[in-house]
Amino acid sequence: MELFDRQKDAVGQGERTLLVYVELPSTRNIHNAKSEFKELAQSSGLVILETIQVNRNSTKAQYFIGTGKVDEIAQMVQELELDLVIFSSELTPSQERNLEKTLQCQVMDRTGLILDIFALRASSFEGKLQVELAQLRHLSTRLVRGWTHLERQKGGIGMRGPGETQLETDKRLIAVRIKNITRRLDKVHKQRDLGRKSRVKNELPMIALAGYTNAGKSTLFNTLTDAKVFAHDQLFATLDATIRRVILPASGEAVIVDTVGFIQDLPHDLVDAFKSTLEETKRSNVLLHIVDAADEYNIEKIGQVEEIIEEIGAGKIPTILVMNKIDCLDNFTPRLDRDESGRVYRVWISSQTGEGIDLLYQALAEQLSGMMTRAKIELDVKSAHIRSEIYDIGYIHNEKVDDFGQWILEINVTHHYLSKLLNKKGVKLLWEQSQK
Repeated sequence: MELFDRQKDAVGQGERTLLVYVELPSTRNIHNAKSEFKELAQSSGLVILETIQVNRNSTKAQYFIGTGKVDEIAQMVQELELDLVIFSSELTPSQERNLEKTLQCQVMDRTGLILDIFALRASSFEGKLQVELAQLRHLSTRLVRGWTHLERQKGGIGMRGPGETQLETDKRLIAVRIKNITRRLDKVHKQRDLGRKSRVKNELPMIALAGYTNAGKSTLFNTLTDAKVFAHDQLFATLDATIRRVILPASGEAVIVDTVGFIQDLPHDLVDAFKSTLEETKRSNVLLHIVDAADEYNIEKIGQVEEIIEEIGAGKIPTILVMNKIDCLDNFTPRLDRDESGRVYRVWISSQTGEGIDLLYQALAEQLSGMMTRAKIELDVKSAHIRSEIYDIGYIHNEKVDDFGQWILEINVTHHYLSKLLNKKGVKLLWEQSQK
């Protein structure tokens, strides 16, 4: 049974909803906070009947906002027959309880909303487990009512101790469920580690895509890999990390990883639950930070993504800013931007139209050059079949057949693959030029 398949603490699609945006001194300089809050709610399929803004210099212990505003909201709940009130700020468990008791409807904060969206979008086995783990951790701090449905997670006989309250039983059931999910995720992580070790052993360059949600990561991933990962113009369209091998022009074989999109104040429970997925980002050789070039608030979002990248331990990975969606700008042509040392630090492209993708390939080739070597090899007549293998693994710059029917190839491959190649019968090295 799915623990959170539209139960009481999850948002049901089509619920009549009031959004309460609370502006505090800490959020006044975040220009897109209010519009992003609305977009989050819309992404969950809610029927938003009204949005109100509450300006405060400080918060109140009982309701987070003042009692006068709470009374005003209570009246709106009655008049509009609302099912749900969502606050833009994080509420304490007691504030959530007090508001529900006074407003006589379900109350949720921004963290709960994001968790619900993740529950809607997760599709893989690992992704669903990660989301449920984050939800359980969040719920465990808010358990104050009777949650009898949790008993069905395990047989009811012998589950309730002498004199144990329903609340104590539910807390214990949640703890057991968290333990079970953690154990299952550990198995998935071990399988992921085996794949990761295989890539490291073969010295395959790894390129990770990161960025703010809805910046166009999945569209770019599809363009680079010819995959069919779901991409849509909405927040958190895709959650599950996707890994593909790809042959990059002038670079050869590499691994590209598409990860979950970031957002300001991403709930820590989610960051913790998705640590294994984000581990791929941490271990990459190059990080492509995808940015919506047409977003007027992209400077703020770049800073917010960089904070999360630092948090997960990926701050020292060589990064290229990929300014995406230039097709949404007026008369803008693709280009490369270099720093004072000549290193490419920014590329302007459109993953939708393909403009500038060649420049991105060029930037990647330069960044990955330290892992690659350029060599000229000779394949004898009986070893010509190795040529197709090289096409799959690396990149062939030039090729010709000499007068004796032997293939002469100028190739770009990893150092590791070249050493394996030279151990094959019928392969001879003519020259090698390291690109370090």
